[in-house]
Amino acid sequence: MPSTAVADERLVELARGGDEDAFATLVRRHSPALMRLARMYVSSDAVAEDVVQETWLGVLRGLERFEGRSSFRTWLFRILVNRAKTRGVREHRSVPFASLGGAPGDEDDGPSVDPLRFLPEGAWASPPRRWEDDPEAALRSKEARRIVDEAVAELPERQRIVITMRDLEGLSSDEVRNVLDLSETNQRVLLHRARSKVRAALETWIDDDA
Repeated sequence: MPSTAVADERLVELARGGDEDAFATLVRRHSPALMRLARMYVSSDAVAEDVVQETWLGVLRGLERFEGRSSFRTWLFRILVNRAKTRGVREHRSVPFASLGGAPGDEDDGPSVDPLRFLPEGAWASPPRRWEDDPEAALRSKEARRIVDEAVAELPERQRIVITMRDLEGLSSDEVRNVLDLSETNQRVLLHRARSKVRAALETWIDDDA
């Protein structure tokens, strides 16, 4: 079985040749992830669906010009993000990613881990909980996923988008940086903050349920 990336490349070749089934396969494969990401920029599922449709129309129009210098998925997500940001700004919901990296408007929402968890010399006073220490709780996958989804939904927009693309949709660091025009440092900081907050939510759930 070829990897998803290789399969996408083959489907793109077929779609360029007019194979409608190949294009339909690409649409079925990637639309759920596109929908989830679009929904972070716009106010309703209906608008997100419009953004996804606009994205696929953009793909159709640009398929002949796609040179494969990045993966098809990276190119696809970049089209989606550009269209979703345009709609989001129109709805006054989205802040451009250009404000990242210490610029005015950046999200400095305090420490990602409670400072009280550290000793004066910087060591952990209350170290992070190891999931393998509580395998029974870790196995409650549906409930854990609900906690994760709720924690992600409460994150600041940029953190929410980065953790969704990295950890929920499985994009690589390079893919996320290319899609969002982020530096490696900015992407790493946003992901660290987001993961720390989600982990804290899971720790609280495990402790409360113990």
